[in-house]
Amino acid sequence: MQSLLQKAAEQNGLIVAFALVGLIAWLSEALSRRLTLGRVQGSAIAILIGLALAYLGGRLSGGTKGLADLVLFSGIGLMGGTMLRDFAIVATACEVQVSEAKRAGMIGAVALLLGTILPFIVGVSVACAFGYTDAVSLTTIGAGAITYIVGPVTGAAIGASSEVMALSIATGVIKAILVMVATPVAAGLLGLKTPRSAMVFGGLAGTVSGVSAGLAATDRRLVPYGALVATFHTGLGCLMGPSVLYLAVKFLVGH
Repeated sequence: MQSLLQKAAEQNGLIVAFALVGLIAWLSEALSRRLTLGRVQGSAIAILIGLALAYLGGRLSGGTKGLADLVLFSGIGLMGGTMLRDFAIVATACEVQVSEAKRAGMIGAVALLLGTILPFIVGVSVACAFGYTDAVSLTTIGAGAITYIVGPVTGAAIGASSEVMALSIATGVIKAILVMVATPVAAGLLGLKTPRSAMVFGGLAGTVSGVSAGLAATDRRLVPYGALVATFHTGLGCLMGPSVLYLAVKFLVGH
């Protein structure tokens, strides 16, 4: 019976992946309610559980893809791949009402620009504090502070090492978790009550996953608007990272 179930799981990897993620989501919500009384959102707990499982999977398999390296959970590699990720982002953006999106206007564009430049400056400063001095490493880690997608895209374009690109991804993941956890707590102070405020917040925060999860825990009706601008934020970062931002850092550090 055990071998039969194992064979069925291996042949239906994507179904197993959805079932596992559903179980983690249910467990995370239960832990959020019982242990933190809702102060820490279930989505943040789910990400921490996912990171722990990825580490455990890598240790057990000796591979580089976490649980996806284990045959039983190979479907997680497909579920967490770029195809389904991009599909989810597009599906979320389809819920946006154009009339509401237009109301963001110039303030939305300014938020988008500031949300790209300010995290980059913070990321470069932290990288510099940890001893990185060359323009390629500083730019790559700074781009990771924009989002964990912009970091490796920028690093690959300007020739960063795999170690530096890994650091840029880690920087972006930490930012996403911080945004995810802090958004519901600070929602009242930030005035996250309208689509326009959600779009401005999405432009400033930038990370699609962090903004989406944070707004979902605040008011799920705001998720499409925040995610829409945050998606543009990723594209803008990918354009500016290997070009304007890299040239600016190279001019400042001289090499």
